[in-house]
Amino acid sequence: MTERIAVIQGDITLQQVDAIVNSANPPLLGGGGVDGAIHQAAGPELLAECRGLGGCRTGEAKITKGYNLFTHWVIHAVGPVWGGGGSSEEKLLAGWYRNSLTLAEDKLARSVAFPAISTGIYRFRVDLATQIAVREVSDFLKENDSIDQVTFVCFNDEAYQAYLAEMKTVDVEL
Repeated sequence: MTERIAVIQGDITLQQVDAIVNSANPPLLGGGGVDGAIHQAAGPELLAECRGLGGCRTGEAKITKGYNLFTHWVIHAVGPVWGGGGSSEEKLLAGWYRNSLTLAEDKLARSVAFPAISTGIYRFRVDLATQIAVREVSDFLKENDSIDQVTFVCFNDEAYQAYLAEMKTVDVEL
């Protein structure tokens, strides 16, 4: 499993992969956190392209060029805001991963980097978000050999430790 899935602590804007996934807001026009960092690092061309996309609904994803990043593609996906679990937040987060991986596959991306989606200002519990992330990525990779490497890029130690712990529960070789 660890051959195709990695967990690191670092800055997603510095990843040298085919596609990075942006934890975007619905208008796709930049913001704080991961979204703001990606927009700042990519340069103004990213914002210009995003303006033409018409926004994005929660759980869905859209793709742009990487511009000044070390990546060919940026997949913009809107994660769910945690409201206690009664608004299909888990299902929406699972869809976020599947839709992002499908877009990466469509663009022939062989390597993809994900942030710890929805665990910041969107208040998703880190342990639950991590379980969903690892499950969805593992399931996708079991069924598809188009993507060679998925990296979970954790900004803080809490997310990093949660991903490391969750990876120990995955026992299926990909």
